[in-house]
Amino acid sequence: MIIIYGIKENLNPIKARMSDVIHGCMQSVLGMPEDKRAHRFMPMEKEDFYYPGGRSDAYTVVEINMMAGRKPETQKALIKELFKQFEQQLGIAPVDVEITIQEQPPHCWGFRGITGDEARLNYTVNV
Repeated sequence: MIIIYGIKENLNPIKARMSDVIHGCMQSVLGMPEDKRAHRFMPMEKEDFYYPGGRSDAYTVVEINMMAGRKPETQKALIKELFKQFEQQLGIAPVDVEITIQEQPPHCWGFRGITGDEARLNYTVNV
């Protein structure tokens, strides 16, 4: 699951395109299937969204929650591809993007009535 935060006036007009960009990166780097998109957009009022100096109102936070198992090199490749594609396809400079990856063991995930360690996935986690 991916959660995206930004100032609503900047985030709302590009949500669909941003979802496509993020999912494209997840597919190309992690091998995620087309139907495994789980994005949650959190458009915020400017007065509720504090961010570091030197950033613009395009500042965007991307939190990626995933099952543990991807190699550090794979995670770094995903982060770098997101920076690249946000700039190329959305016009958001890397300085205005913050990305975190949070991993949990498969047994901490629950979906389709089972836990992640019980699921048979149609993609590989250990990449």
